[in-house]
Amino acid sequence: MYTVRAVRGIFKGVNPRTTLITSLLILVLMLLGTLWSEGTVVAIGSFRTLLNPFLEWYYVLLVAFMLIFMIWLGVGRFKNVRLGDDREVPEFRFFSWISMLFAAGTGVGILFWAVAQPIMQFQGNPFIEQGGNARAATVAMQISFFHWGLHAWSIFSFVALVLAYFSFRKRQPLTVSSALYPMIGKHAYGKAGELVDILAVVATIFGIATTLGLGVQQMNTGLGQVFGLKSSVQLQLLIVAILMVISTLTLVSGVERGMRLISEGNFWLSLAVAATVLAFGPTQYLIASTLEAFGLYLQELLSLAFYTHANIESDWQSNWTVFFWGWTMAWSPFVGMFIARISRGRTFREFVLGVLVVPTLISTVWIGLLGGSALYQELFGNGGIVEAVNDDVTLALFATIEGMQLGVIGLGLSAVMTLLIGTYLITSANAGTLVVTTILASGDPDPPKPHRIAWGIILTLLTGVLLLAGGLELLQSAVVAAALPFSVVLILMLVGTLKELHQERFAEGPGVKFEAPHEPWAVDEEAGKRALAYDVHRGQESAEETPVKPS
Repeated sequence: MYTVRAVRGIFKGVNPRTTLITSLLILVLMLLGTLWSEGTVVAIGSFRTLLNPFLEWYYVLLVAFMLIFMIWLGVGRFKNVRLGDDREVPEFRFFSWISMLFAAGTGVGILFWAVAQPIMQFQGNPFIEQGGNARAATVAMQISFFHWGLHAWSIFSFVALVLAYFSFRKRQPLTVSSALYPMIGKHAYGKAGELVDILAVVATIFGIATTLGLGVQQMNTGLGQVFGLKSSVQLQLLIVAILMVISTLTLVSGVERGMRLISEGNFWLSLAVAATVLAFGPTQYLIASTLEAFGLYLQELLSLAFYTHANIESDWQSNWTVFFWGWTMAWSPFVGMFIARISRGRTFREFVLGVLVVPTLISTVWIGLLGGSALYQELFGNGGIVEAVNDDVTLALFATIEGMQLGVIGLGLSAVMTLLIGTYLITSANAGTLVVTTILASGDPDPPKPHRIAWGIILTLLTGVLLLAGGLELLQSAVVAAALPFSVVLILMLVGTLKELHQERFAEGPGVKFEAPHEPWAVDEEAGKRALAYDVHRGQESAEETPVKPS
């Protein structure tokens, strides 16, 4: 293992070269997005238009294969491989683990799109002949489950598992470049590896800034609903500053305390919101429509997975599936790194269940309740959600709550949702800043606190500049384009992981049942006792037939 960290000066504890280059790149890109935003938007938009015919099948194929690969890891011959030593226990309990990974993964995004996407798909999509009816509502929910379900989380879970595997089991630095070691050898710790890490950091910084910008705009709308405050850039800047101060303080206090507590609070608050919507909304309809749409999603999972829009001339595939897959891949270094950081001690089977299946079910329930409430109002109520979404996407969530006509309860629910947006923004900023500093510190899981604070400030300033300059649209296009080069890195990571897995000693062969030992003296008293002798030099285990009494 080879790491580069400065021992003194302003770069103490981090790689000075990657930190300096990353800072300069962010400065240049920020200037392009502010001083020449219109020309940059046109250039990136033209680049995306040129790539769309290729991305409409390439992204689809890559993400579908990634899901199959993750399912195989969870149920196949390597399911007992542990992310760490063979008898290592998980660092966090299951509830804390799920709370943190979901908060860092899609917590903010799903709050933004839970109503907006079903309503937008309700108006028309390639799988229905006419929008605005009962069939369109079911299909709209199905498509939303597809874009926020197994496929999206397969990307996050793949990157997270690979990074955790190489870091905790193979004793490599917790950086994206470490996953390329089986493919490029020592170059993973040279300039080639630093280039990969720089790309990952830049994508993380601008991805977080984009999410903060969108989330803050939605939070501004919520404050207007609750307190009558008008939407303004000045108020949004104040919100960003307050959120980042809280984020930085909790991050400095450590993942074990600050972020864990906020993430668990987010989870309980989300459960309270879901229970309120279910209890005071159209309960029977919400349960029935969610089950029906989820069943349709599972039934047509394969056809959706390989749908390429080949025989239809429209921008639907590029605006939706390509956008979501590209956004997820561009964000996967950030989300994957953070999930890896909190997943030490899990087996592949536990990991796939926790990072692939559980978040998919949570997303399904969340979209089913909030999106279902909006669709119910359009089909059987007073409507108005479609007009609100078409006018301003940030209004979608609060227009739905207002349409439920709950009086004081509805006002309280809007206040809680506004608070929830803020806390999810804090956890996303926490995770992003921690990931950036971890990568720049050559994989140190506990990066220097001064750099955590510095990057928290940088992230605040960048978000503020983009809000003032109106550069969020530029970043949304840029993260999709950024996913293309990183998709090549994903393929290399896939091949390298397969190469390393063949050396695992706890993987059963064809036709052999196997359970990984939990203790070095694990024995079968009837068959006789077995001792495991450890070859420290090679890091492998061999079985001896000499009975040994456990100490």
